Amino acid sequence: MGRALSVEDFEAVARRRLPRPLYVYIASAAETGASLADNRNALAEWGFIPRVLAGVSGRTTETSLLGHRYDAPIGIAPMGVSALMALDGDVALARAAFQHNIPMVLSGSSLTPMEEVFNANPDCWFQAYVPGEEAKILGLLDRVRATGFKTLVVTVDTAVLANRENNIRSGFSTPLRMTPRLAWDFASHPGWLLGTMARTILRRGMPHFENSYAERGAPIMSRNVMRDFGRKDHLTWDHLRLIRSRWPGKLVVKGVLAPEDVQRVVLLGGDGVILSNHGGRQLDGAISPLRILPRVVEVAGAMPVMIDGGFRRGTDILKALALGASFVFVGRPFLYAAVAGGSSAVEHAIAILKTELHRDLGLMGRSCLSELDVSALYRL
Repeated sequence: MGRALSVEDFEAVARRRLPRPLYVYIASAAETGASLADNRNALAEWGFIPRVLAGVSGRTTETSLLGHRYDAPIGIAPMGVSALMALDGDVALARAAFQHNIPMVLSGSSLTPMEEVFNANPDCWFQAYVPGEEAKILGLLDRVRATGFKTLVVTVDTAVLANRENNIRSGFSTPLRMTPRLAWDFASHPGWLLGTMARTILRRGMPHFENSYAERGAPIMSRNVMRDFGRKDHLTWDHLRLIRSRWPGKLVVKGVLAPEDVQRVVLLGGDGVILSNHGGRQLDGAISPLRILPRVVEVAGAMPVMIDGGFRRGTDILKALALGASFVFVGRPFLYAAVAGGSSAVEHAIAILKTELHRDLGLMGRSCLSELDVSALYRL
């Protein structure tokens, strides 16, 4: 892992290790990938105006969010089927986050029971894809609450299944359907086949979607079982209001971009939002959340505005913070690290970003994150 000098270095390792359909699932986006590209393009449109002779020897990247003090404004975004990509992937991500005192969000599309992940990291958050069905919502909330989670993230930008053509072309689906092509993809990657898939099946049996609802979901591989996506296109603000009334902990809404929707979250009593275009995996052409960030911060008031989408460097994170973000979540690079080397590699990836952030803050002439604002940036 010492050869990885940036978090982007882990992708090449993961690409070699993973069967092509699995790598494509992580790396690709919907349709043309326009939103995926815009996440990076938006960051490239901002440059820095550093200050000098500021005496930054005592600088710190510590910050507070939702009543918790974190070592850095970096979190691990929720990523489904992580345990298919890396051995005990969800637990590996959770343990690394706990060691570095940053938040990790467990995906509702994960293959590891939430109770096991919570035991590995009692500070992690749970992310839910809820349908517009009250009974299923309440059943899941009861389970999440009984497990002990204190922060619930409700993702709201998946009302309709996205058009992920690249997944279809590569042979990826959920559940996976075994075909001669898929069998060859698996067999031609023995490191993953024996080190991840075989070990998982021997220890746990066939992985299932464990946390979509209160009960266990479909297996990850099946000829005839269909995954239950629920009636997500029925989800409305009334359901979110129901969740707020029944959930006693912190409530974060993920997948919003419109300032008007953020205002509604404020009025509903939400504790935070995560601006996101789902890593470009839902509506192709949806803008980068960075583009709308300043407007959203204006309407959010005291409510924290978090963000994800394309962040790969400490400098990327500083740009979002200067534009008003409270926190930045990173997804794909941490999963690539888990594929490359498990929890220790994820820890290394976190350490890289924390080191970059600490260095870049000093190069900016700032001693703490609260000193950053839009005056530190120049629109190119």
